[in-house]
Parts: sequence; C-alpha cells; structure tokens
Amino acid sequence: MQLLDPPIPEAVPARHVTRQARVVWGDTVVTVGGDAPVRVQSMTNTDTADAIGTAIQVKELALAGSELVRITVNTPEAAAAVPAIREQLDRMGVSVPLIGDFHYNGHRLLSDFPACAQALSKYRINPGNVGKGDKKDRQFGQMIDIALRYDKPVRIGVNWGSLDQELLAVLMDANAHRAQPYEARQLMAQALVLSALESAQRAQELGMDPAQILLSCKVSNVQDLITVYRALAARCDYPLHLGLTEAGMGTKGAVASTAALAGLLQEGIGDTIRVSLTPEPNAPRSQEVVVALEILQALGLRAFTPSVTACPGCGRTTSTFFQELTQNIDQFLRAQMPVWRTRYPGVEQLRVAVMGCIVNGPGESKHADIGISLPGIGEAPAAPVFIDGEKRMTLRGDQIAAEFQTIVEQYVQQRYGATPRHPEQVA
Repeated sequence: MQLLDPPIPEAVPARHVTRQARVVWGDTVVTVGGDAPVRVQSMTNTDTADAIGTAIQVKELALAGSELVRITVNTPEAAAAVPAIREQLDRMGVSVPLIGDFHYNGHRLLSDFPACAQALSKYRINPGNVGKGDKKDRQFGQMIDIALRYDKPVRIGVNWGSLDQELLAVLMDANAHRAQPYEARQLMAQALVLSALESAQRAQELGMDPAQILLSCKVSNVQDLITVYRALAARCDYPLHLGLTEAGMGTKGAVASTAALAGLLQEGIGDTIRVSLTPEPNAPRSQEVVVALEILQALGLRAFTPSVTACPGCGRTTSTFFQELTQNIDQFLRAQMPVWRTRYPGVEQLRVAVMGCIVNGPGESKHADIGISLPGIGEAPAAPVFIDGEKRMTLRGDQIAAEFQTIVEQYVQQRYGATPRHPEQVA
C-alpha cells in the first residue's frame, strides 16, 4: 500500500495577526493578542455592592482558571465597592485583573469614583448605550479620557441586543437607496462591525494607543457570530474577544458556545473567550470557566489539566465500574492541579486512558501516557496497565481504582517532578 501524496496536513490553526495588549494589576500582567495564548474570561453575577460576596466569587472563578474577571459597575454603590473588592482579593492572594462592565452611566461613575477607576484593570464600553445624540461623543470621550489618565485598556464591546440605534438608522436609510438592498441579517452584521471599528477609530483620535483597544461583537446566533467575527477580523488587527452572548443553560448553552467559538478559533480568530452560560439553580458560576477551558484544550490551543480518554460504554462493558473509575480519576486529577501546576511543570499535558473492554482498551491505553483497560463482560477479571506505550502490570481484585490512582500519582511525580515551576510561569 502506498502512502498518500501529498501528506495529510495537521489541522493547526494559524492565529489571526493582532496587536498585543496588556491587562495589569500589580505584578500580574495578562498579555492578550499577538503571540499570547487565547485567554479565558468570566463574569460575576453577584451584586457588586456586596464587596465580600463579589470578591469570593471572583476568587472562585480565578481558581477555576479564569484569567480575567468582569464585574458589573452600574450604580454609585457598586462603584464605591470596587476598591474594597480589589483590596479583599489582594488580601486573599488573588491577583486576577478586574474588568469594569459599564452601561449608560459609566462616564459618571468613573468620574465620581476615581478609586474605582484606578482599581479596575480594564474598562468595557458599549457604544450602543454610552449616550445618544451630542451626549454620545462627549460621554464616550469622557470614558476614554479617564482610561488614558489611569493607563487602562478598553474593550469596545458591541452587542446586537443593545446596538447603536442611530448608526442602525443611518445604515437602513443608505440600504434603502441601494439597487440591491442587503437583507436584514446582513445589515445587522454591517452595523455591528461598523460600530466597533468606528468607535475604535474615535478612541484612537482621542489619544488611545491602538494596543490598548480590544473589540468584541456579540450575538446569540452561532452562524451570525461566525459571520460577524470573520468580517471584523478581516478589517482590523485589534485583539478580539469572543463570546456567544445569551448562550443559554446547560448542554444547550455549552454546545452552542462550543460550536461558535471552536469554529472561529480553528480559523485563528479570537484572543480572549467567554462562555456565557445561564447558571443552573445552585450550580457554581465557575461552570462557564470549565467549559471555556475544555474548548481550548480540546482544540489543542492550550492545556490546563490532564486529559482523560474514556470509552462511552456499550453492551460489552461493565459500565458502572468503568464509569466510576473514570469519574474518580478525572476528579482526582482536577483536585490535584492547584498544587501540581506549580510543583510539576508540564503535568497539564498528561494523557490518561480509562477503557472498558478489550476491543479498543489496550490500543487507547498504549496511545496515552498511562492507561488502564478494564475487563468487559465475559472477559478475564484482569486490568492491564500501560505506561508510556508498554504493558507494565496487571491489576486484579477489589482495589483496582485505588491502586490505579496511586500508579498515576507516582507516574506524575517521576515524570514531572524534576524542576519546580515558579509561580510567575503559571500564567
């Protein structure tokens, strides 16, 4: 049999070329764009005026892996609480940068509460609700002036749920005079992209360094999001923040966000991402961070935690046992990562396989760094363990789960324990 010629290329996305921005708090610098990794962002859903409650949730999001956290700043009480939130985080040793999310009254809040303006690491400005008529340019300019005063980057975040109605009216009028008018969805895409680009240009005219400007154009439809960001990326080199807004709850929200973000990231578009999940009752807010991390890891763009390959189960498997072992190992690896991340550099690249029968079990286990092939229905009650592609031992009896967990931990210590990683290398 002859090899295919030309060879099949690897599906490695070439990143869209953007400027590199810096989001800073103290000694923590999160680079965005350029050759920096795609960053994960999240947002609190607490009342920002509750400084303790908000700081606790920011810490939870940061520990889950969020590298930037956005908080709502919508009232004087919220603005007054921002410095206290920052101080509480600093006392807890949480240096994640905070982004202020401003709508309607951001110009007043940033002016009236300079400590808030200083404590935030970045401002989000929505050009669709920064003001109307003459007030729009003045109030937008006021926010840019404050960003310049405190040397803060801005994200100009357009959203189709709060689009600049004056711009949309101008475009609709121009569209009506075209020989072949754009369809409504095409016109909406035009308005989103033009709003972002014109606002960015206005910020530069006011003195903003282009490297301090990030853009986003969020919609809640997967295909529309892909269309808009392709158009935006083709027309600028600002770092781009991706997110399917109002994605929904549970599997619907996770799947829709994955479909939208993965397609764009595979094309090299996107420098920061957020998965905007509606939280299920009593579910942790950090679930949106977990999904974002999983998207980047599944695409091979970043690695955050060891991956566990496991079969879905079928009539050949003793499903309860291999499901429980898979869950046990996955939870064990995630629980260890806060310590392992600093103690064992490279451990996030670890590949573990937990397979349920002889069909694919040995093969998948050999492909992993360490894997176990459990006995299926009718198979001998033995579980071969493969390490670095070779069968090393066979486990039997009632303690397979505990024994395999110990083997994994010993493997991590032996393979990754040579050179401790300094904390600053983690980010």
